[in-house]
Amino acid sequence: MPPRTPSSSPSASASSSSSSPSPCASAPSRAALVAVLRAAGCVFAEDEAELILGTARTPAEAAAMAERRAAGLPLEHVVGWAEFHGLRITVESGVFVPRRRTEFLVDQALAAVPHASVVVDLCCGSGAVGAALAASLGPVELHSADIDEAAVRCARRNVAGYGGHAYVGDLFTALPGRLRGRIDLLAANVPYVPSGEVPLLPTEARDHEPLTALDGGGDGLDVLRRVAAEAPHWLAPGGCLLVETSERQAPAAVEVFTRSGLTARLVEDEELYAHVVVGTRRSGVR
Repeated sequence: MPPRTPSSSPSASASSSSSSPSPCASAPSRAALVAVLRAAGCVFAEDEAELILGTARTPAEAAAMAERRAAGLPLEHVVGWAEFHGLRITVESGVFVPRRRTEFLVDQALAAVPHASVVVDLCCGSGAVGAALAASLGPVELHSADIDEAAVRCARRNVAGYGGHAYVGDLFTALPGRLRGRIDLLAANVPYVPSGEVPLLPTEARDHEPLTALDGGGDGLDVLRRVAAEAPHWLAPGGCLLVETSERQAPAAVEVFTRSGLTARLVEDEELYAHVVVGTRRSGVR
């Protein structure tokens, strides 16, 4: 999963506030909230104030939200949701916040297997990727899994509307065995920050998101290797595995996919600075 960057906050656009719960009616004023947020160093103080005002049910709640944000909590944890691929995703405190660049992974998955019927979201966090895929694909059999119990609680709420299931467990061990050889689309937003670089992450990520969602081991590819090694046994013929990685790690990630028996290719989006490896199961692999 990608590190947080200043450009990823706020994750919900100003347009999203129009569909949020009834705005609080009076004080504190927008200017007062902006002042609190700006004094705390929030780069997007004006936009964040709008989101807080659009989400809070009372003036007191708006003021409390601004104080929590000023204390360093991620905006998404403060308001309780994040915008992702046009959806409002519930995000509890302590749960990994879906990044806007990961929308590129969703788009590539939809392009790779536009008629997928069995979809799995590994390292699902809040379940944002699975929910976005189901919302675009229509009726699918959706399964999500994560090792973090708080994340899975969120995921269950976010995928419920699509008839999805969410499980607590370590990668494929969390999934029902009946999915082996049946998965059309396997999205795995694995942690890919090298262990030695985790202390360099922005405070919002380092202090408020689970380490398991960030730390990818010595070179950042430990979890990716485990997923790629098992994926061919779980994918249906022609099924695809998609994993997000960094520009620096991309060549090694492609090699890992190839060694695991997948036909691999790298796709990039320069504007989002997103890099996704797409692996297709070769015929004959079981």
